[in-house]
Amino acid sequence: MPFPRDPKLCTADEAAALVKAGDTIASGGFVGACHPEAITSALERRFHKTGQPRDLTVVYAAGQGDGKTRGANHFAAEGMLKRVIGGHWGLAPALGKLAIEGKIEAYNFPQGVICQLFRDIAAGRPGCITHIGLHTFVDPTMEGGRLNSATPEGLVERVELGGKTWLWYKTFPITVGLIRATGADPIGNVIMNREVISGEGLAIAQAVHNSGGIVIAQVSELLAEPIEPQQVVVPGVLIDKIVVSEPHEHEQTFAEAYNWRYCSAQPANEAPGEHLKPMELNQRRIICRRACQELPENAIVNLGIGMPEGIARIAAERGLLSKFTLTVESGPIGGIPAGGMSFGASVHPEAVIGQPDQFDFYDGGGLDYAALGAAQIDEQGNVNVSKFGTRLPGVGGFVNISQTAKTLVFCGSFTADGLRVTVEGGRLKIDQEGKVRKFVHAVEQMSYNADYARQRKQKVLYVTERAVFTLTAQGLELVEVAPGINIQTQILDQMDFAPILNSPRLMATELFSPAG
Repeated sequence: MPFPRDPKLCTADEAAALVKAGDTIASGGFVGACHPEAITSALERRFHKTGQPRDLTVVYAAGQGDGKTRGANHFAAEGMLKRVIGGHWGLAPALGKLAIEGKIEAYNFPQGVICQLFRDIAAGRPGCITHIGLHTFVDPTMEGGRLNSATPEGLVERVELGGKTWLWYKTFPITVGLIRATGADPIGNVIMNREVISGEGLAIAQAVHNSGGIVIAQVSELLAEPIEPQQVVVPGVLIDKIVVSEPHEHEQTFAEAYNWRYCSAQPANEAPGEHLKPMELNQRRIICRRACQELPENAIVNLGIGMPEGIARIAAERGLLSKFTLTVESGPIGGIPAGGMSFGASVHPEAVIGQPDQFDFYDGGGLDYAALGAAQIDEQGNVNVSKFGTRLPGVGGFVNISQTAKTLVFCGSFTADGLRVTVEGGRLKIDQEGKVRKFVHAVEQMSYNADYARQRKQKVLYVTERAVFTLTAQGLELVEVAPGINIQTQILDQMDFAPILNSPRLMATELFSPAG
């Protein structure tokens, strides 16, 4: 069977030439996984050479980028963009700069909402109607997800249905879809067997096709034989153009060219987690040890990027991995989530489902436990992870996860920027205090609304290396203090507010033991 040279096969530059001024582009990917790097690179080259295409709208769910030049950073040439609707912005700082400076219209919506919105666009529905985002900065009663004054209102509204309040995220046509897969067969079907996720590739392709647009798929190889029907992730009937990429623009993640563990089941001769290096006894180990104590048996779990990733290492060291199931919002179920620029992958997952499907499960309350980072925490227990002055990390899947997990543990050092600690004789010593306070009078942006959590009777802890707080009806209560820590000088004097104090107990001594 011949390959579809006419009309599907094209180069990345030929694909980029199909994008017109004013198009709305949906870009797939999670950090670097499944991001069509060859195509987005070609779009950037074309713009710098010709000044076209201009005034694009770019929509993406998960963060896409390496924090430098790759991924969504390719869209960040001034004049190329009119609007961005993004879930996570921190990995594309060049985009964030345009948003902060008001040079583009910019929205930050929850990651899960955006990938579900692709399905709503495909289905011809008026939008995604959900509880996710209520009482946060995404709610139109606050900022409506708008990141600057140049951004118009109206993409999200409050609606009343069945006696309850919901958020209505409105659909819109998408004219170009950029997705990535491993291989394409002679009829244009694609498979993702060497990718770490399938992401939202199918939803994007269906949305763009039904909007009358073009779907461009980047693959690493052309297959001589048809793919088995059950293994097809996106059928060729939905794909208009296929780009075969060079290896350097089709690495499995932005950290690894290929890691077989991300695409295989747990070998019988390998203990779960044996590939992980032990964590040194520092603030991260202390925090992750304490957070690990809250894990319920048989729980379905999500661990956020950064600090919370270490909980999996602690669980592996303690032989606990078989007692609960770790998941990642990108789609893996089971296994051990990868970290850094490979975040989104899992080592030896039991299954990998689509990202929209994973968020359906999360949004409905499927998570028994979640551990997430926290950059700012205020007296009421509200949390900000999304925007700080001119820094724009964005919320990613934080809102979906934090609003729905039954038990929620925020993990982070007590202060930031320069904090150094040591452990001596089972006691914590602060060698250098961080320059930035994390416990503040009021968060700069409402990523997590504690009052809404109280209404839902959610169990919430805030775990640091020197203190543990819990969310109560009256606000934040200090419940545990590390041995060796002075409550007045090293906790209360380092906070902008006074927490509730009712005889806090000592944190468990095992947290500060080299062997614990």
